[in-house]
Amino acid sequence: MIDNAIKRVVVKVGTNVLTNKDNRILGPILRELVRQISVLYEANILVVLVSSGSAIAGKEILGDTNIEDPSKRRQVYSSVGQPRMMRHYYSLFHDYGMRCAQVLATKRDFDIGKHRENMINCYEGLLSEGVIPIANEDDAVSLTMSMFSDNDELASLVAELIDADRLIILSDTDGLFTGHPDDENSKKINEVKVGQDVEKYVQASNKKEGEGRGGMASKLKIAKGTAQKNISTYIANGKRQNVIIDIINDKPVGTKFIH
Repeated sequence: MIDNAIKRVVVKVGTNVLTNKDNRILGPILRELVRQISVLYEANILVVLVSSGSAIAGKEILGDTNIEDPSKRRQVYSSVGQPRMMRHYYSLFHDYGMRCAQVLATKRDFDIGKHRENMINCYEGLLSEGVIPIANEDDAVSLTMSMFSDNDELASLVAELIDADRLIILSDTDGLFTGHPDDENSKKINEVKVGQDVEKYVQASNKKEGEGRGGMASKLKIAKGTAQKNISTYIANGKRQNVIIDIINDKPVGTKFIH
């Protein structure tokens, strides 16, 4: 049973969710992600997926390179990996009778003006046709001043852009804890209000690994900022079975951020 009061959802899935310890893309995780989106689709809930993983996918294809500059290396890996990620998603969504589209952006595309208007038109057009937009940073052309801090920031901006009811940030932890998630004495915080001081817990629980740029400190900042805009935001474990659907049905999954 799906909560029909919810109309629009942005789901962001991080690199650590999509990969194993050897930094290889996990097909079963992608399939489960798409399956859950298909359930929301059948319930007439519009979904935008913000997906990381292109750099890892590119590295799987190219292997190690001789490019020393980290920015240029990221551009190359991401450019090579984007088609592979979209091939995965296209095939999986097709299996569920759905269509998807790629939407690449830089931070400046969200500035007030023609770029932002074009972004809105693109998303609204795709959603009106029942197409699942898959958003990612346009790494090939992003410069330092036009880069997102990470895809969590992109997801927040997209959620605001489409007037979403929920933003779900899928990570490799079950939410925000009072200490390190592996510490048996630490407890998961089920709900956080915007003005609540929980930053003191971040350093102990922060995990930043692999090719992703966003750690828990970034997620906390983004989650609070998005909740401030009256968009309920969740940080939850993307490898947990049925996590998206459980969140939509308001089950105590992950950490919920509210105004």
